[in-house]
Amino acid sequence: MAIKQQPKPPRSRVIGNILLLVSGLFLLVNLFLPGLFGSRPPQVPYSLFIHQVQEGEVSRVYVAQDQIRYQLKPQAEQPEQVLSTTPIFDLELPKLLESQGVEFAAAPPPRNSWFTSLLGWVIPPLIFVGVWQFFLNRGSGGGQGVLSIGKSKAKVYVEGESEKVTFADVAGVDEAKTELVEIVDFLKNPKRFTQIGARIPRGVLLVGPPGTGKTLLAKAVAGEAGVPFFSISGSEFVELFVGVGSSRVRDLFEQAKKQAPCIVFIDELDAIGKSRASNGFYGGNDEREQTLNQLLTEMDGFGGGDQTVIVLAATNRPETLDPALLRPGRFDRQVLVDRPDLSGRTEILDIHAKGVKLGPDVDLKAIATRTPGFAGADLANLVNEAALLAARNGREQVAQEDFAEAIERIVAGLEKKSRVLNEKEKKIVAYHEVGHALVGALMPGSNRVEKISIIPRGMAALGYTLQLPTEDRFLLSETELRGQIATMLGGRSAEEIIFNSITTGASNDLQRATDLAERMVTTYGMSKVLGPLAYQQSQQPMFLGNEAPNPRRLVSPQTAEAIDQEVKGIVEQAHQQALDILNHNRELLETIASKLLETEVIEGETLHTLLKQVQPAGEQLASV
Repeated sequence: MAIKQQPKPPRSRVIGNILLLVSGLFLLVNLFLPGLFGSRPPQVPYSLFIHQVQEGEVSRVYVAQDQIRYQLKPQAEQPEQVLSTTPIFDLELPKLLESQGVEFAAAPPPRNSWFTSLLGWVIPPLIFVGVWQFFLNRGSGGGQGVLSIGKSKAKVYVEGESEKVTFADVAGVDEAKTELVEIVDFLKNPKRFTQIGARIPRGVLLVGPPGTGKTLLAKAVAGEAGVPFFSISGSEFVELFVGVGSSRVRDLFEQAKKQAPCIVFIDELDAIGKSRASNGFYGGNDEREQTLNQLLTEMDGFGGGDQTVIVLAATNRPETLDPALLRPGRFDRQVLVDRPDLSGRTEILDIHAKGVKLGPDVDLKAIATRTPGFAGADLANLVNEAALLAARNGREQVAQEDFAEAIERIVAGLEKKSRVLNEKEKKIVAYHEVGHALVGALMPGSNRVEKISIIPRGMAALGYTLQLPTEDRFLLSETELRGQIATMLGGRSAEEIIFNSITTGASNDLQRATDLAERMVTTYGMSKVLGPLAYQQSQQPMFLGNEAPNPRRLVSPQTAEAIDQEVKGIVEQAHQQALDILNHNRELLETIASKLLETEVIEGETLHTLLKQVQPAGEQLASV
């Protein structure tokens, strides 16, 4: 797909600019050089004028406020001459003129030359016409002038083989592609559907987390169908002035009708499509509401005949959209574009790795296994980050270790080797991270511990324990969730056992553990006291990997207290479980921590061999 070239400026715009330039030039000349086009008498000093009056050489004087013009008596050798001088405050001048018999009077108003008169009548209209033509053509020519404020800002893409996007460029969303193939078939051969009375959906809403490829899918539909593609963001409709957004909606659909069949893609639809009930009132003059009303009207009216215009829209917050947008006849169909599974991630990596020189040791499937929850944009960033690391290290090909380091940079952040810890802090961090690893190694359904490091990363992490899944998981049991909480508290528990004190290093672990325990009680119904009830109003779409906590619903004080007690009980039980495991394996804890202090990083088979020595404690024997 290639961006459509803007047309050349119209001839009328060039003429308008020339008129504006010429009229401005003549105006400046008339203001600053008024004598250029008209005759003015020679200027003489005032003292010479008085001397000529006293000598009887002056016959007639015309006195004005800023000039005195006088006429000399004709002489034999020269004709009558008119001169001028600048007056000064002189009360004796009338008496002098009268005593010399000089005829004097007030000066008549100056008469402009014919050219000056022409400038006065012609130039102002030319200036007005030139300025008007200039702004008019800026608005119609796609500029950002005053008159273009109501014009659509959509980018128009037309078919270009060099940059054409097709379904072959999209991977990991096979179900979504299957749904959109029907749209392509309709755009290519609409009679196949209309001859039997079928009607294609006017609007298709692509729903999914950020970075999953919603925009890329829309471009692929246009590329497969070979039709024009109008792309615009929802925020580009909304302006300060009420009515501008609705004007841009009208202009967008007018352009689309002229190039039908075509596709109109509106990204971030929730910017203009939020529920009108969220404003607290109906029927106001809010700019966003007026824009939404116009969009609803256009989607009702553009169908029919040969004007085949299909609207694709994308959002990651479908729950906030106005119900009028989602009713049949507008956005009839919702297509989920979720994060890819293992096979999808492998396909995406294969697409992005085509332009990268890969080493013989690179295993894309292994990389896909280590990146659950990564969206298409995350995987593209991963490939690019690995290529940058390889180039930085002076290699000609990207190796598997570059991908491993890139995953850590994305998940945990950049290494902060400049952040030097003292020996005491370094020892605390070492035992903290080993505590996470030992507890995580015994928990059922836990991810595999791949690396322990005490090299600071990111904004605040002084060390980290890297756990990577061995398979995609979509359901977790209560036992596995409790095991995750125990793993989060393993670091704090190790500090308590070894140092008999606690530090601030476990603050993030405590926050995550508390949030997970609260979801177990209020969302998942995993409390015997409160029963299978939901105490949260889940207004966010439950995409894969979306674990953002929701605000607790209004409950009675007794229920809120019961929730707090249940959450506390779950966390304390997991804390005790972690303490039991670490006390039972204290010798192994100190061995691994000492080795970590020496090497700073333990990973691979060395780490796996050490963790295989972890023994369950007490009650864990029956469950492991």
